[in-house]
Amino acid sequence: MKKSIIIVAAALFAGLFMKASAQEIVYTDATVLPLYGKAVQETSARYTRFPAAYEGESRKALWDLSLNSAGLYIRFRSDAPQINAKWVNKNFQMPHMTEVGIGGLDLYTLTPDGWRFVGAGFTWTKGTHHERKIVSNMKPQMREYMLYLPLYDSIDSLYVGVPEGYTVALPAVNRPSDKKPVVMYGTSILQGGCATRAGMAHTAIIGRRLDREVINLGFSGNAHLDPEVARLMARVEAPGVFVLDFVPNCKAELINEKGEAFFRILREAHPDVPIVFVENPFFPHAIVDEKTASDIKENNAALRALYEKMKKEGQKKLFYVTNEGMTGDDGDSFVDGVHLTDLGMLRYAEHVLPTIKKALK
Repeated sequence: MKKSIIIVAAALFAGLFMKASAQEIVYTDATVLPLYGKAVQETSARYTRFPAAYEGESRKALWDLSLNSAGLYIRFRSDAPQINAKWVNKNFQMPHMTEVGIGGLDLYTLTPDGWRFVGAGFTWTKGTHHERKIVSNMKPQMREYMLYLPLYDSIDSLYVGVPEGYTVALPAVNRPSDKKPVVMYGTSILQGGCATRAGMAHTAIIGRRLDREVINLGFSGNAHLDPEVARLMARVEAPGVFVLDFVPNCKAELINEKGEAFFRILREAHPDVPIVFVENPFFPHAIVDEKTASDIKENNAALRALYEKMKKEGQKKLFYVTNEGMTGDDGDSFVDGVHLTDLGMLRYAEHVLPTIKKALK
């Protein structure tokens, strides 16, 4: 009897082992998959945003932020019932933003109704090396995927994993389209603060609504109209539209000093590409904080003056977005009075989208 029990147990163990082996996760280095959201491909590292030469040219704070992978995403397709990921980041943290938004991954799949969220890669451990199952229990069939990278952290390496016997392949469709990308320049808000996950940054929402590549050149606290950023934007091949949303980081004096020169770098490189100017949002505490209210009014006035000057000069294809209705009137669009909740990101995207669509036509 004992011998029979041992034989049965051994057979069960062997069956479990074979099942586990069949489910072994095989990883593909994401460097073989197409990467989108970069102004130029030749950057300091694969998942960064500035060319290596900028390290000596840019301010250190700006250079450090360029190492963040904000706005970058990879595209692939797979027939697997489960998608895993392994990645290495710097484990950057902030008190007012979720860890998955700062350093996690965000997976979308293409459906007949467009791109839909299916799972996130969380950084649960307080380390730099992460391995997570993002989605599982799917019917095995070929699907298109888009994987957003972290908004406020730097990615050193990235791998996509599927169970053994399934494939990770190049995308079969050019969606979002990389033709005539939307190139956006701005502050921490544009970089993604404080979306709960990367796909909820307003630049990502705009990209999915347009089904078009968006290049995120948001630099937290450092949208100071640095000319090298304008030169980088000017290097984008066949841009569809430039969106300038730098006012939350710029006093009126700085806009008056550097705004026109920044604009002319873009215009000289791309005479026929539309340029959209975006006002500073009305921060909720400005209803009681008189200095903040005054600053917003003064800085937006400087932006409007720049826009009007360029129009009077004869510049064409210029567009202007006011802050009226940009984030609602209930204050619920904000985490800390400045940075946006997911609701704020959605409201912002829906506010600027009609102008971007008009510019793209």
